[in-house]
Amino acid sequence: MMDEKTLEHFRSKLTAWKQDLLREARRSLNELEQDTDYYPDIADRATFESEMDFELRLRDRERKLINKIDKALERIDNGSYGMCDACGDEIAEARLEMRPVTTYCIECKTRQEQEEKLRGE
Repeated sequence: MMDEKTLEHFRSKLTAWKQDLLREARRSLNELEQDTDYYPDIADRATFESEMDFELRLRDRERKLINKIDKALERIDNGSYGMCDACGDEIAEARLEMRPVTTYCIECKTRQEQEEKLRGE
């Protein structure tokens, strides 16, 4: 079980990460709202739309990540943070440092990925 100091470290890390993502989302939204340029050239318009499509897909991925961050913060609050959802063992702190939203220990995640690969997912 993690001590309070370690839990607070991960809470701070997750909160800062979430704030960075939200700040970036606001920036993107402002850019979308302010970009009212008219593109008479079809190639310029296509480039702009392609860039906006990429930006929106990126923001969607970040929205999903924010949801994972919120769930990790809930796990910190309820005392289940750092425990593997599959086997119930503790997740190594080094793994949590690299991926603080993870819910699987490295062994269970590796097994899950191998099973998905076998199924062709």
